[in-house]
Amino acid sequence: MAPFSAMPAQMNAFLARLGWILLLACACTVVRAQPVAGKEYLVLDPPRAVKSEQVEVLEFFYYGCPVCYEAQPYIARWQLAAGPSIELKRVPAVTDAWMSFARIYYALETTGLLPRLHWPVYDNHHFDGKRLNEEKNLLDWLDSNGVDGARFKQAYESYEVTQKVNEARKMLDTYNVKGVPSLVVDGHYVTSASLAGGVPQMMQVLEYLVARARDERNKK
Repeated sequence: MAPFSAMPAQMNAFLARLGWILLLACACTVVRAQPVAGKEYLVLDPPRAVKSEQVEVLEFFYYGCPVCYEAQPYIARWQLAAGPSIELKRVPAVTDAWMSFARIYYALETTGLLPRLHWPVYDNHHFDGKRLNEEKNLLDWLDSNGVDGARFKQAYESYEVTQKVNEARKMLDTYNVKGVPSLVVDGHYVTSASLAGGVPQMMQVLEYLVARARDERNKK
């Protein structure tokens, strides 16, 4: 047990630590302040139609985007915690320059390979530098993952995948998406890493918007 003579020094140290804790708490409060419409997120007016019985979250992404790559672990953890109360749908952003990766996504979906290879596309393209938007590199990568390249190429060039890519291209305008990664919540709200100020901030705004959308559904 410390002698009584040491108590003032201990108290001063305690108060100093308490001051730092309160300062950090204030900083966290500022960071976690309620998001502002027109700043951290946009309001879609009129709202877009939603068919899902759960709160719907659309993730607009591009495999070649390093910020989308950064966002994947955050989104995966959030989805796991959210459970069945939300429905997450991925939508590849389609431009002329980004067409190949959009086709890769839908070809993986069509062939049933998406659950196994969605993350490896990101990881091997960015971390390993395999440049999977180039056909030869893609076919070599598919072979290394035990995938029939001819079967995949058939899906990649199919009418079904073409239709899905065309629909995804239109959705950029439908939901007023200007960049990736962007998240659309229940047809009402759009946020993005750019609007929110980074990926962690985007996820905080997402949680706020999902809670808001859930409350709005409960009032109907």
